[in-house]
Amino acid sequence: MLERLEPGQLVVVGDGLVEVSAELAEAFRPGDRLVAIAATGDLLHVPSAALEAAASATDAAVGAFAALGAVSDDQITAFFDAFAANLDDDETMAPVLAANAADVEAARAAGRSTTRLVLTPSMRADMVTGLRGWRDSTLRRDGEVATFPHAGWAVEARRAPLGVVAFVFEGRPNVFADAAGVVRTGNTVVMRIGSDALGTAEAIVAAAVEPALASSGLPAGTMSLVRSRDRASGWALFGRPDLGLAVARGSGTAVAQLGAVARQAGTPVSLHGTGGAWLVAGRSADAGRFAASVANSLDRKVCNTLNVCCIPEARVDLVPVFLDAVDRAAEALGTAARVHVESQSRRHVPADRFERIVTVTRADGDHDEPQATELDESELGTEWEWERSPEVSLVVVPDVDRAVALHNRYSPRFVASLISDDEAEHHRFYAAVDAPFVGDGFTRWVDGQYALDTPELGLANWQYGRLLARGGVLSGESVYTVRHRATITDPGLHR
Repeated sequence: MLERLEPGQLVVVGDGLVEVSAELAEAFRPGDRLVAIAATGDLLHVPSAALEAAASATDAAVGAFAALGAVSDDQITAFFDAFAANLDDDETMAPVLAANAADVEAARAAGRSTTRLVLTPSMRADMVTGLRGWRDSTLRRDGEVATFPHAGWAVEARRAPLGVVAFVFEGRPNVFADAAGVVRTGNTVVMRIGSDALGTAEAIVAAAVEPALASSGLPAGTMSLVRSRDRASGWALFGRPDLGLAVARGSGTAVAQLGAVARQAGTPVSLHGTGGAWLVAGRSADAGRFAASVANSLDRKVCNTLNVCCIPEARVDLVPVFLDAVDRAAEALGTAARVHVESQSRRHVPADRFERIVTVTRADGDHDEPQATELDESELGTEWEWERSPEVSLVVVPDVDRAVALHNRYSPRFVASLISDDEAEHHRFYAAVDAPFVGDGFTRWVDGQYALDTPELGLANWQYGRLLARGGVLSGESVYTVRHRATITDPGLHR
C-alpha cells in the first residue's frame, strides 16, 4: 500500500518509466491508489473517497446478482412496469425535475454543455417508452441457443446472465432507461454518471428506481449508482475485477482511458467514445436527395450527426447545394453554421464565406467566428462538438474511392452514407467502407430504438477494432453469456 509519492519519483509503466509530477505527489494521500496504465503511459490518481464510492456501489450490484437467481421473470417484468410508471407520474417526478433544473443551471454557470443534460418532456417520454419496451419484451434470463444431439446423450447451449455490468456515462438523465435493459436478461447494473447530472441521477434513484425495485421484490443493488462527482470514481469502478462487462460512453479521450483501465483489470469492454458520421456523394447523386440528407443529418449534435461530407470533383455543382443545406439546418435551429473546408478544396467554396463573421452558440455562450475556415486533410478526424450551431467539414475528392480511403484512415469508422443512384456503386461502397453502420441517406437513423426498436446502451464504432460476434448497437439483449448443459440418457456412456 502506497503511503506517499515523491516529486520526480520514477514509476514503471509498461516498457518505460514515468516521472511523478509535483502536483500528483502533493495530492496523493495514504489510502489513495495509483493506477499505472501500460497502454497509454498514464499515472491515474484515485483518491480513497472515489475508491469507496465505487466499491460501495459495485458490492451492492455483486450481491444483487447473487440474489437475482431467486427472483422470477415476472418480478423483473413488474420492475420495468413500476419504473416506467414512476417516471410517467408528474407528482413523483416533481423532485426529479427540480434537481435537473438545478443541475442545468450549475452547468450553464460553469460554461458547460447542457444539450443532453436537460430532462425534456420528449426525453422523459422516450425513457418511459423504452422501459415499457423491456417490460413487454419476450427476452428472459434463460433460453435455448442450440442443441447438439448424440447417441445416448445431448448437450444444450443456453443463454445466461453475464453478471455485473458497469457503465460510465456522460451527463444524460436518460441513461437510467438505457442501462436498465440489462436487468431484463438477469444482469445487474452499476453506473457512474457525469458530474453535471449527479443531482438528477440521485433524484431518479430515490423517486423511481428504489421504489420500483422494492415493489417488485428485486434486490436493492440491482441498479446501483456511484455517488461521486470525482471522475476518478470511474477509474475505480472500471478497475474492479468482478465485473462482467465495462461500458463507457462520453468523449473519445476519456473513453479510451477508461477502456485501458478495464482491459488492464481483465474486464471486456464496450467503448462508445467518438462519433461523427461521414456522408459521400456519388457521381450520380440526386441533388435534392443529397440536400435533404445533409440537412436532416444536422438537426442536433449526437454521435450520428453528419461530421464530414465528401463531394467528387465531377460533382462540384453539389458544393453550393451542400452549403445551402447546412445553412438551412442552422436556420431551423435559429443560429448560423460553421464549415471547415479541406485546404485543397477551398477553391470550390465562395471566398466571402471565409471572410464573413457569424454568431455561433457554444456551451459558454455566443461567439463571433468566421463562417468558413480552412483545415488540413489530417484534421478530417476532428469530431465537431456543437451546441445549437451546426459544424461540419467539407472535402472535395477525385472520386468515391478516395472518399472511402479518407474515411477508413481518419474517421472513427462509425457511420458512412453514400448518396448515389448507381446500385453497383452502392455495392462497392458497402464492401470497401470500414464502418458498422452504412446507409444511403441521412445519417441520424443510427439509433437502437429508432432503427431496431431496441433501447440501446450505446452505439459502438470500430475505432478500437471490430466487435466479436455482435452488432454495433449494444442493448440489453446482447449482454449475456452461454452455458452448456448435458443430458445423459445412457447411464453406461463413457469415453
